Amino acid sequence: MTAFWRTPAGLHVASARLPDEGELPSFDGATGWLNSEPLTPAGLRGKVVLAGFWTYTCINWLRQLPYLRAWAAKYTGHGLLVIGVHTPEFSFEHNPGNVRRAVQDMRVSYPVATDNNYAVWAAFGNHYWPALYLADAPGRIRHHHFGEGEYAQSEMVIQQLLAEAGSTGAGTGLVAVDPRGPEAPADWASLRSPENYTGYARTENFASPGGPVPGRPHVYTVPARLGLNQWALSGEATMEEEATTLTAAGGQIACRFHARDLNLVLGAAAPGTSLPFRVGIDGQPPGEAHGTDTDADGNGTLTQQRTYQLIRQPGPITERTFEITFPDPGAQAYCFTFG
Repeated sequence: MTAFWRTPAGLHVASARLPDEGELPSFDGATGWLNSEPLTPAGLRGKVVLAGFWTYTCINWLRQLPYLRAWAAKYTGHGLLVIGVHTPEFSFEHNPGNVRRAVQDMRVSYPVATDNNYAVWAAFGNHYWPALYLADAPGRIRHHHFGEGEYAQSEMVIQQLLAEAGSTGAGTGLVAVDPRGPEAPADWASLRSPENYTGYARTENFASPGGPVPGRPHVYTVPARLGLNQWALSGEATMEEEATTLTAAGGQIACRFHARDLNLVLGAAAPGTSLPFRVGIDGQPPGEAHGTDTDADGNGTLTQQRTYQLIRQPGPITERTFEITFPDPGAQAYCFTFG
């Protein structure tokens, strides 16, 4: 889910001359399409194209999604074509059924190219989720943006490219969105916890005594005190390269964090399994700080392989300890994200 928020070089006002960043690459490497027949560069001529790279568990893309929906709704009739390129990060995101369900659940109505082999990603020379590339009607890339933010700037580029193509009627006003749940913008002023993976290949700040034991079941414990941004396991678990699986009843994951929101990418070792869980903050039910996937008592159910919003604090935002406990074995954890 690599993303950054620095302002890229290039356009800073709507009237600036947009650079020519090369020809819009082909989408021929896509492994499938949703909401559309396969799209080719020749078939896109005359359209302003927004190609957006995403993977459905990425919190940074989830917070961008309200704008993609709104732009597609406002500008499609004026010559814009939004294309989502779903390039998976985790192995379960290669599953066409998971992506199809995510497209439906997240109300993604524009065409989606599934890019399981990273062929479209490579054709664009892309390195980020999310990433936006805007191409003009003749098929030349004129602007890009990596990471969240700069939505007004991106929309002004859309408007400028549509005007260059001779489209009228789109206007110069900007869309208004009302994002809810995990789609709401991060509380950047209080965010002091970075994304962290739970598989041994990319994890950081793992604090269970003895450290990770890769690839085999091991009984872990949570230390008496966690430092900020440390995490730990309690009970028997198997830490694989990509994820950690809780292999015994009563397994727990704990994390010390400083953020309004805490999200966790979760799945079940046996797909289709429903696993109840309970979360807490500093050993207590979350109450008003519960997320969209938990109630005030901290109860929730793992039903799909996706991002779960477990905590959204109403404030004040301070350093807290999060715990999630699964009464039954089989839960898999992939990545913490915060907002």
